[in-house]
Amino acid sequence: MDFEILKQQIEDAARKAFLEVYEKHGAEGIYSFALYSDEGAMTVCPAANTLKVMENADEEDALYYKYEPAEWTYEMEGADKEFDIICTQLRAELSKHDDDDQWFESFQAKLYSICIEVLEKLKNENFFTNVTSKDIFLIFAVSDYEFEQEDLKNLIIRLNDNEYQHEYLDWMATWGN
Repeated sequence: MDFEILKQQIEDAARKAFLEVYEKHGAEGIYSFALYSDEGAMTVCPAANTLKVMENADEEDALYYKYEPAEWTYEMEGADKEFDIICTQLRAELSKHDDDDQWFESFQAKLYSICIEVLEKLKNENFFTNVTSKDIFLIFAVSDYEFEQEDLKNLIIRLNDNEYQHEYLDWMATWGN
């Protein structure tokens, strides 16, 4: 698999997905965008959430709903065709290497790294800010998978140099307490 081509496909799909979600739901105050995958590295999908949705969040769990992409309202919305093509390619590549654990671990790590690099590139280009005129919380997540806390902390710092970073890191400090 040509990872440079895959990276460009993910970047193009992420841009399109965000623009589509913003066009449909921008008036609701979009504050977040994520790319996420699964532990089997078979998918890449977008997710977004809005401040309007957060108005109804239970106060006790508000930060969880604010920062957990699996709970966001606009999960798997935007650039449907583009993300379907990406997921089909991933599954085809995985099927060629069914029983090779070492290959899989390398593939999975590269896919996750590409998704993070795409989000970072879009952030550094001010893509989200130029569209919304405000800061957007960015994250890469993996369903049914937990990053090591230090890795997650570094990811949040890397993708967010805004008020969301501080709130997320403060929230992380409460985990397990």
